[in-house]
Amino acid sequence: MARRLSPVGLDFLSKAPLCLVFAREISASPESVHRALADDVAGLPEWFKAVTYARPTEDGAGREVKLRGGVRFEETILVSKSPELYAYRVDATNTPGLRALLEEWRLTPTADGTRVQWTFAAEGSVLFRFGLRLGRAGLGRAFRDAVATLDRRLASANA
Repeated sequence: MARRLSPVGLDFLSKAPLCLVFAREISASPESVHRALADDVAGLPEWFKAVTYARPTEDGAGREVKLRGGVRFEETILVSKSPELYAYRVDATNTPGLRALLEEWRLTPTADGTRVQWTFAAEGSVLFRFGLRLGRAGLGRAFRDAVATLDRRLASANA
């Protein structure tokens, strides 16, 4: 990892210069979605296709994640509160221009399953923010596809 990032906390969600929020309702329960996020880290590439590799680190307090295109992250889990919240920050990356990144997965029960909300809060150079804004639609599509795949995966595991 070439770059250490700012060690932000959950309050960064309200202060980040760039905050992208995506949401989708699925039929899986909040508990099963939280387990997929928090307990099955190695299974992440099976439903989030942008991820090529993921493993827990620091006895579960962190994660190492690799994305398509060679992007790598070393992360610290900030909150894992089942069944409603899973949040982590990126401590180190090879992404140029990125200064801070925090991601939050908020899981809200619905009549038919779960509303999954993913917040991507970042601080970076002007060029990084411009690129992320341009890539917003692709990031949203990746999220929607991932959550739909996760929903199918969890349904088949419970069948």
